[in-house]
Amino acid sequence: MDQFLRVVAVFLEVAVLGIMMLCLFWGVKLLLDDFGINKKYEKAIVMALSTIWFVIVFFFAMHLSSFYPAYSGA
Repeated sequence: MDQFLRVVAVFLEVAVLGIMMLCLFWGVKLLLDDFGINKKYEKAIVMALSTIWFVIVFFFAMHLSSFYPAYSGA
């Protein structure tokens, strides 16, 4: 049961952090759209932001699964 709670906690934390980073990247995409850069390079911008997002989420998942403290319920 302790291992299951740890996995659930890591999954939820990675999901929240991933959603926060996704919102930040969509904000960058909208900012670039306001400057008029997005029209010509839309596919390249989306691919670059998606790749960065996947790398960051992978980083979060690996570090949280390695260093997340063990659950010690009473």
